[in-house]
Amino acid sequence: MPSARWDIFCKVVDNYGDVGVAWRLARQLAAEHNLAVTLWCDDIGALARIAPGVDARVDAQSAAGITVRRWEERFADRPAPGDVVIEAFGCGLPEPYVEAMTRRLPPPHWFVLEYLSAECWVEGTHGLASPHPRLPLARRFWFPGLTAATGGLLRERGLLAARDACRRDAAALRALWARLRVPPPDPGETRISMFCYPYAPLASLCDAWADGDAPVACLVPEGVATGALDRWAGGRLPHVGEALMRGRLTVRAIPFVGQDEYDRLLWACDVNFVRGEDSFVRAQWAARPFVWHIYAQDEAAHRAKLDAFLARYLIGLDARTAVTVRRFWHAWNGDPDAGGLGAAWVAFAQAGPDLGVHGERWAEALAAMPDLADGLVKNARNGL
Repeated sequence: MPSARWDIFCKVVDNYGDVGVAWRLARQLAAEHNLAVTLWCDDIGALARIAPGVDARVDAQSAAGITVRRWEERFADRPAPGDVVIEAFGCGLPEPYVEAMTRRLPPPHWFVLEYLSAECWVEGTHGLASPHPRLPLARRFWFPGLTAATGGLLRERGLLAARDACRRDAAALRALWARLRVPPPDPGETRISMFCYPYAPLASLCDAWADGDAPVACLVPEGVATGALDRWAGGRLPHVGEALMRGRLTVRAIPFVGQDEYDRLLWACDVNFVRGEDSFVRAQWAARPFVWHIYAQDEAAHRAKLDAFLARYLIGLDARTAVTVRRFWHAWNGDPDAGGLGAAWVAFAQAGPDLGVHGERWAEALAAMPDLADGLVKNARNGL
């Protein structure tokens, strides 16, 4: 399908999670499937932070082989619809665009790309078609997931091999730390990448690290949880290239990097704290011990999604380690019944070697399942 044109629509809700998934998908469709892809995004500024080559000030541009267009509500220019249309995370489509879709014969193949969930009901809903309530159009719901009965996860060709090669390349790792303006890890140091929402209990965890027995270096991208960190630091929040030391903890500010560099950071750290969806998936491919700060929802609806993932992820771990992971993840996500965050971290850190082995097995199992982009292309090809 080399001549097909794909349009992806994305509204930024979760800062970098939504647009991060949309951008990775766009890049993979263009690079691996030779497709002409246009990404319509309502916040190009958010995209520009994770996509080198994208200019936040420009309404229409090309980067990484993708056409990037600013999505404004008026949608004045009314372009012709693509052959395939992806509505990312139920963001809706501009009404003039939808009306133009009805005039195409045959109409475009329309996917609604949903949020990732490990809940059991996803398998029964993935791939279902749904007619438009008033127009002669049909949408197909596409669910990322963790089983072969779902759409799978985004996984570029050669991703795991690139990860392993990076870890074996001492020069590449030194170059990474130099670009991030931090020194290489000290012997015995636990190096942690931190990406969380502003409401994470970061101060409590920093206190536990500072008062702990082992050295911890926490690398925090510029602009992440600055309020919480600045309060904990007493107004002495470090700038990029600087460090704040307290007890056994060293907090180092690093630049906010693009997606490829962020992957390398995840590969190189000992423990990764991630949030939302995009970094959550990349942490699983990194195969290191990780902790997910899930996007909070009303009435604690996110807790069910957290537990659904843990129920799958913890399979194969011994009961004690599974309890340790569950306890720390719940404490990090504000569960008042999880107990103290400091004690939960000590047990989690002690389980690190077992979690590393488990992470490798988990990533290999995921890699044996369908790739999200490949599944979309195959389904669209059959429908066009």
